[in-house]
Amino acid sequence: MKYLNNTKLATELPSTSTQGICIPAQTTSLRSGSEFRSEQRRLLSSFSCDSDLVKFNQLKFRRKRISFRRSHIHEWGLFAMEPIAADELVIEYVGQIIRQVIADMREERYEEEGIGSSYLFRVDQDTIIDATKCGNLARFINHSCNPNCYAKIITVESQKKIVIYSRQPISINEEITYDYKFPIEEIKIPCLCGADGCRGSLN
Repeated sequence: MKYLNNTKLATELPSTSTQGICIPAQTTSLRSGSEFRSEQRRLLSSFSCDSDLVKFNQLKFRRKRISFRRSHIHEWGLFAMEPIAADELVIEYVGQIIRQVIADMREERYEEEGIGSSYLFRVDQDTIIDATKCGNLARFINHSCNPNCYAKIITVESQKKIVIYSRQPISINEEITYDYKFPIEEIKIPCLCGADGCRGSLN
């Protein structure tokens, strides 16, 4: 209604331009565009992690070109098929959201089946993402003691999500890795990353 009233007012005023352009209408249009841009900036600034949200939304429309194939670290790995700049959101870690009690039960069953528990990713104190049987390519990312990516937890529409960010530029055909950060345990899991300064174990 505000726009219609301004337009009506502009058409009733005589034009003062020799080019036949109504000056009041033009001023109103510019003002509306400025107000719109200001509103966008205000909405973006209301998010505490607006950069993460923007990158997450961009990932929906333009996914990074990545593929999985045999890795020298461990069986299968994830590789970049295009150059990836530093601090880029590479991929979301997708899986089934379960509680800690269910995760403990599944971990025992997976070990009995010989699958292992490396696809269980903790979000918080009582929330786990299980990508063992219903995940995406992110489940193939191998551990490295000197990784080129890192995992980050962001909140999108009140739901916590795990995303993988690049910590440095990644070249084409370079394997994508991050530090699993397993808790310290007596029974060690050997690390095969072969990176400089390798800790020798994942835990």
